Amino acid sequence: MPHAVRHEPVIAVLLPCYNEELTIGEVVRRFRETLPSAAIYVYDNNSKDLTALKARAAGATVVREPRQGKGNVVRRMFADIDADIYVMADGDGTYAPEDAPQLINVLQTERSDMVVGTRRGVNDDAGRNGHAFGNRVFNRLYKGLFGTDFTDIFSGYRVFSRRFVKSFPAVSGGFEIETEMSVHASQLKLPVSEIALDYGRRPEGSSSKLSTFRDGARILWMFAMLVKETQPLRFFGTFALFFLAASIGLMTPVLIEFAETGLVPRMPTWVLSIGMLLLAMLSMMTGFILDSVSRGRAEQKRIFYLSISSGRAERPAFGQALPKSEPGKAPRAA
Repeated sequence: MPHAVRHEPVIAVLLPCYNEELTIGEVVRRFRETLPSAAIYVYDNNSKDLTALKARAAGATVVREPRQGKGNVVRRMFADIDADIYVMADGDGTYAPEDAPQLINVLQTERSDMVVGTRRGVNDDAGRNGHAFGNRVFNRLYKGLFGTDFTDIFSGYRVFSRRFVKSFPAVSGGFEIETEMSVHASQLKLPVSEIALDYGRRPEGSSSKLSTFRDGARILWMFAMLVKETQPLRFFGTFALFFLAASIGLMTPVLIEFAETGLVPRMPTWVLSIGMLLLAMLSMMTGFILDSVSRGRAEQKRIFYLSISSGRAERPAFGQALPKSEPGKAPRAA
């Protein structure tokens, strides 16, 4: 039997950028040196400086995304680019391009769909104590709500398989996109990996685009929406327990008084307690119904994910030599 023709995986480096003229040229240059066969794309999100010019001069393909927000940029990148392996990093120079081959090798050797470069020293991010505190709180909250698959859900240094990228229904508009990616992987139980990497500091004159309070509130809202969408029984069950506790609290003294006197002098309280009980029952029934809907949606997403070719059977691990066809026999197309 002739051997199948094997090709090196097609790698795309994706760099979402907003006002990163101080660093983007160097980042592109280092990725070109580290991954010479990769195509490098810089998506400029309405920068007001020379980010696009510096990226193009360094050899990257520059695309403009007018909708403001990292989530909008990621959604556009995933829709536009076709590749076997996607490397996503920030253009601010805090992630080392030299770590990309290690991430790619883990993706292939462990047969993962997403590898996250967790950040060493993230709590020292330019002295932003608010960011460090938020990282700790949200990572613990994620573990409590969605599982222990990830220890750094806000890392922007990730490598994806084609299956992940083309099955990920990105809906976020801002920095909460990393949370959505993590929940997508956890919900479908996709194979994921993590590698601890050094996290750099921004150069003098470069500032973070993340707002501690505004983006923190948006991420918290995204947590709530993702719980509602992926765990509706848990979400609406919490409301049901609240309404039930309120109903019992209001109802108990009225029932005691009725047992002692045979009268219900506090009729408004009784009516309110019955209303709370009905709300508890309604919330619980809503949770049960939407839980069935959520399970059906998860099954559909899983089936669609499996319908996308992984390409692993036809492609060697990154950096490995390609096998040659047997002498005198033509190779067979993959």
